[in-house]
Amino acid sequence: MMEEKNNRIGFVGVGRMGANMARRLREVGYPISLVYDVMAEKARSLAEELGCEVARTPARVAEVAPIVLTVVTDDTAMRGLFAADDSTSLLAHATGRLFVNCATVSPEVHIDVEALVEQHGGHTLEACMASSIPQARAGTLYLMCGGKPEVFERAKPLLEVLSANLRYIGPAGQAAKVKALVNMVMNINTAGLAEGLGLGEALGLDLGMLREVFSQTGAASRVLETDGADMQNRDHECYFSAEHAAKDSGIACALAESVGVTLPLAKATWEQYQRLVALGKGELDKSGVAELTFKDRFPRQ
Repeated sequence: MMEEKNNRIGFVGVGRMGANMARRLREVGYPISLVYDVMAEKARSLAEELGCEVARTPARVAEVAPIVLTVVTDDTAMRGLFAADDSTSLLAHATGRLFVNCATVSPEVHIDVEALVEQHGGHTLEACMASSIPQARAGTLYLMCGGKPEVFERAKPLLEVLSANLRYIGPAGQAAKVKALVNMVMNINTAGLAEGLGLGEALGLDLGMLREVFSQTGAASRVLETDGADMQNRDHECYFSAEHAAKDSGIACALAESVGVTLPLAKATWEQYQRLVALGKGELDKSGVAELTFKDRFPRQ
């Protein structure tokens, strides 16, 4: 077992989620030694706030910090962080390091990264997050972990201060599969709610009343609680972006294709989010899918 509070911690990827996870750890006494982000200004701003180093490369993070948390955008970014032929990647100083990878990426990426890191003398754990920005800041994330059981136990004290719910799912890639399904169902629910509210408005129904009825019947859902009013009021401040929704639905659809399962609802939802991204609105919250279903919003086709 490691005593995390006696170990330096580094972050790679300090966007909305990564930055708030770093703040949470610093708040409860974990030493954040350095941060890195491809958007250097984000890293500089957070480093100034936390009083830590801004790393010039991912390799520098692994050189200094025995524990590295990564929170990146997609498969390409994740593979780049662990590129064996790149002296600036995390693998340059992987020996003895623990990498906790929190991004939602394809299961095979987590499997490949685990193999690469172990070849270089380190260990990895996938810690997939089913929560948003407020939970990252408060330390109440829902974390689903995949990797070797002994690595999970090693990381557990650190993960417990980031989460209200911590689950070990199984070997590398398994947690990523569960996370893909969580987001697939969430995205379907979001797109379905957008259609229900959009049709309700077109029919001349009072949307406040309609949302209340939904909440008291079989139409109730967590998405209704988090996104219903935002859809009605066109308040799409980003907590989970439409771009990420498109990516994650795509991961789920690829998994379905790999096992020969047909998912028409997941595919239709994926297409809706892809359309939103193509329209240049990928930075909106996932609730922005309502803009495609309400009459007289952008753009009608």
